[in-house]
Amino acid sequence: MRPGATISRSPVRHRSPTRYRGDLLVLGVEATLLVTAVAVGAMLNRAGVGLHADAAPLYATWKPHLGWGTPAALAIAVAVAGPGTQWARTARWGTLLSVGYLAAVGWTLALALVDGWSTGLTRRLTPQAEYLHEVPRVTDIRRMLAGFADRILDFQPDSWSTHTAGHPPGALLVFVGLDRIGLGGGTAAALVCVLVGASVVVSVPIALRALGAGEAARAVLPFLVLLPGAVWVGASADGFFTGLVAAGLAMLAVRGPVTSLVGGVLLGFALYLSYGFVLVAPLALVVLALRAKGRGSALLAGAIGVAAVVAAFTVAGFHWWQGYDRVVERYYQGWAAERPYSYWVWANLAALLLSAGPVLGPALRRTLHSARRAWRAWDSSPAPAASTPRTSRPGPGGDPLTRVAIRNRRLGALARRVETLGPTVLLPAAAVLAVVAADLSGMSKAEVERIWLPFTVWLLVAAAQLPAPARRWWLAGQALTALAVNHLLFTVS
Repeated sequence: MRPGATISRSPVRHRSPTRYRGDLLVLGVEATLLVTAVAVGAMLNRAGVGLHADAAPLYATWKPHLGWGTPAALAIAVAVAGPGTQWARTARWGTLLSVGYLAAVGWTLALALVDGWSTGLTRRLTPQAEYLHEVPRVTDIRRMLAGFADRILDFQPDSWSTHTAGHPPGALLVFVGLDRIGLGGGTAAALVCVLVGASVVVSVPIALRALGAGEAARAVLPFLVLLPGAVWVGASADGFFTGLVAAGLAMLAVRGPVTSLVGGVLLGFALYLSYGFVLVAPLALVVLALRAKGRGSALLAGAIGVAAVVAAFTVAGFHWWQGYDRVVERYYQGWAAERPYSYWVWANLAALLLSAGPVLGPALRRTLHSARRAWRAWDSSPAPAASTPRTSRPGPGGDPLTRVAIRNRRLGALARRVETLGPTVLLPAAAVLAVVAADLSGMSKAEVERIWLPFTVWLLVAAAQLPAPARRWWLAGQALTALAVNHLLFTVS
């Protein structure tokens, strides 16, 4: 085993108290970012700048309140951050996943019910801007798909509502499908979003364990249960999207061509839930690269699954690139034309912080430190001797076969070096790449606290790098963040 491999397979443990100083420093940076984003947002709103977010950087309104979900949320937070952390390290795997899932569902519902059953849950998906508004208008699915792109642009009689127009037709199809099987209406739709969204507590740990990071999977699970982003999982369609993407990636991680094919189908369908899910590609490639065996067959099966979904939608009449081109135009027909990029390009990160929780910065700091240690350990280890093929045809550039052999050997060494970083480094790194690309694109100005949830849950994989004694305190911070957001603000989706 190469030096540094153990760093990638299990959480890093630092025993020296001085190691916490860096975490506290990063926490201070996070607090400064958040306070600045809130202060500048309030100033811009008072000046009449079109942020279209009363509680910027969140898309919410200030409304301090309590609800009958409050005591339940507190009880779950105490249970998970207290005895739950130790129990997660020793519980049987199947039991851990089952209890973790139930706890995540309970946490999400409790947060939603702080606003009340109707306001906080059943009516969240029924406003005119939401998908359910369009469900009664879909009487012929094939015809809807063929003409979907023609109805994306605004200011025409048959324009789609805001959320429907802003996404490919797969998102609308989900709710049309629920309606067709008897699960129509706001209550059923909201509960499905919660149940599917909470499944990340199962999918992400399964992926980590399949990639050889079983201890990290146990460490991360409580952070997924007390995800502050659960405020938006219950209930928004982005909760459903998050669960589906995580399931697709987990299927790619588990060995077997059938699971890889299913993973490809799920990720292919995700492309038709949100145009932004092309950014899931780095995560998928990392999962495939970290598989111990069968990478080539998994890549092939996954690609077939994605291609099958793309072909089905294309044959039915919806062309993804045409839809995306019109969505960009529709995006700037609305609030995006007024929302200043100069504010949101950095304030988005404050919104992400409230969705991921204060653990994000310190966890990523430790992940970076772990990666540097692994890289240095590799540099200091003796490299295996390798013979250089003889040059059969000397010349100024050397023999082409020799150059190819040398290049392949170097690429192989680089691949092995990257592989030693492991899932607890590479998966958060891929999620960071996706978030940065989305942020800089200008197509994510505001509301990223829910839009980026499919990437947020993979950012939290970095929490496995935290020392075990500190985790319960970070979990308490996660819970307090969610409770503060939900009790001080009325969040809207």
